[in-house]
Amino acid sequence: MRFRPLRSTPESPLATVEAPPAEMAAIVIDAAGDADALRAASVPVPSPVLTELLVRVVAAGVNPIDAKTRAGRGVSAAIDAYPATLGFDFSGVVVKSPYESHPFPPGTAVFGMASFPRTGGTYAGYVVAPSLSVARKPASLSHVEAAGVPLAALTAWGLVVETAHAHEGQRVLIHAGSGGVGHFAVQFAAYFGAHVTVTGSARNASWLRELGASVVIDYTTTRFEEVVGEVDVVIDLVGNVQARTGMRSLQVLRPGGLYVLVPTGSWPGYAEAAADAGVRATSFKVTPDGSALATIARLLDSGAVQVYIEQVFNLSDAAAAHRAIEGGHTRGKVVLRVSDD
Repeated sequence: MRFRPLRSTPESPLATVEAPPAEMAAIVIDAAGDADALRAASVPVPSPVLTELLVRVVAAGVNPIDAKTRAGRGVSAAIDAYPATLGFDFSGVVVKSPYESHPFPPGTAVFGMASFPRTGGTYAGYVVAPSLSVARKPASLSHVEAAGVPLAALTAWGLVVETAHAHEGQRVLIHAGSGGVGHFAVQFAAYFGAHVTVTGSARNASWLRELGASVVIDYTTTRFEEVVGEVDVVIDLVGNVQARTGMRSLQVLRPGGLYVLVPTGSWPGYAEAAADAGVRATSFKVTPDGSALATIARLLDSGAVQVYIEQVFNLSDAAAAHRAIEGGHTRGKVVLRVSDD
């Protein structure tokens, strides 16, 4: 039997996707600085290698790690050349695939995480991304909504499902539950049956209950350790800098309970303090896992999980987006609109 090679047809995505230009619009930094260090530029469109995809970016998520990196913290030490384009999250359309029968052929709507700073970031017209860090965009979401999902939701999934192993009856305390990672963590923990207590502001209390929190504590008026009973897990999205949230969290954990610290560098001595308190402790780094992201996409399409986008900025307004993130108290996600859908 003879086999014919795969080829595009007039109905296939391969026949309809335009070739990328040589240059693209991007937002770059020339050195670490404040939000005004972000500037518009025209830079070369990146070239994918091996199993990477080239994706036309429709929208890019903005995360606290972006602002920290821009300011000289975060992952800035790994940036090897300037000007540098920031950004991890994207939602867009595949332009180039590694081979003809690839699961994500040209024309496929996808979302995922770029390998920034090893490659250029997502505040740009095009991005290269590893195939294993990408999933098909949820059909029920726009590109703007989908761009707010990857880093935050994968972080929450890793915290709640892979690290805390959320299950029926487990008692989980989540600090900063209304933020990007937090609002996903609340939903995942509740979905898997945990009893969820959240610290947040009064304005977000009813919304957090809608997401699945059983108890919401207004951190501006109440010290959580005075009202929370013993819990099995604390997911700390604040750290020990503000009001010694981390140290106080150790007081509410059961013996052998688990404390998970997320903000990098926010509490260098957490492991020793946890050991002295008789509890377990770990830090956490997100894994850009496309298979986990595909599972999250199914939860989003089913309506079991939602993404909340508080503000959308045009790409040219990236500095304003960073100022919004750095101002704190953001509900859900901030997203950049990069191009037309």
